[in-house]
Amino acid sequence: MAGHSKFKNIMHRKGRADAVRSKLFSKLSRDITVAAKSGMPDPALNPRLRLAINNAKAESLPKDVITRAVNKAAGGDVDTMEEVRYEGRGPGGVGIIVEALTDNRNRANSNIGTAFKKNGGALGEMNSVAFMWDKVGQIIYRAEAGTEDAVMEAAIEAGAQDVESDLVKPDIYEDAPGHTIWTAFEDLNEVAEAMSKILGDAKSTAIVWKPQSEVPVTGEHVTTLMKLLDALDAEDDVQNVYSNEIISDEDLAKLG
Repeated sequence: MAGHSKFKNIMHRKGRADAVRSKLFSKLSRDITVAAKSGMPDPALNPRLRLAINNAKAESLPKDVITRAVNKAAGGDVDTMEEVRYEGRGPGGVGIIVEALTDNRNRANSNIGTAFKKNGGALGEMNSVAFMWDKVGQIIYRAEAGTEDAVMEAAIEAGAQDVESDLVKPDIYEDAPGHTIWTAFEDLNEVAEAMSKILGDAKSTAIVWKPQSEVPVTGEHVTTLMKLLDALDAEDDVQNVYSNEIISDEDLAKLG
């Protein structure tokens, strides 16, 4: 869609949500602990843990914090943590998927439901939104990892499904990913390891929800939607928030 950038939409939200570094570090630590609990505490023998640790290192999570997060998996407190998915609609009919990791489902239900209600959204039933999304592997490399052609060639050789390069100006978006590589859900680890041998370590590697289509949002709905997404991102129990809006550069500029 001309005049639109999905990447800029995401970065506008991420730039504000991740400004609170402790929130990001907490999320990364929980990812590591849950990954270590799900299998062996050795990243060489646990692909999920290996990915979680690599993502944490890419965000400069201190080594001692990573070690504590792994060791925490041996404690009983993590046994009370459960992964919960919420689905709903935001202003303008935008689909939203929220992944939470909580030790108190009632608290998470209440806080996430309130965030939707107060910001022009509505929670839906399970699979009320997810059927319009695909769960896939996502590998992100910064722009300096290589040219579009070089990254595409590496991705094809590694067995990826698609590559998107959005080489925006680094002085505007310092945390720009540059290249996003998409893989089948079951191929993520294999493709990520193959690409790391060619391009080095990725900025992040994860299983994500990818929408099959996007919903244009304009006018007042833009401001309300951003408030909703920010409110969800700020919840302690929330790990990831996915939405399928597409907003024009002009409307984004009005947000400041």
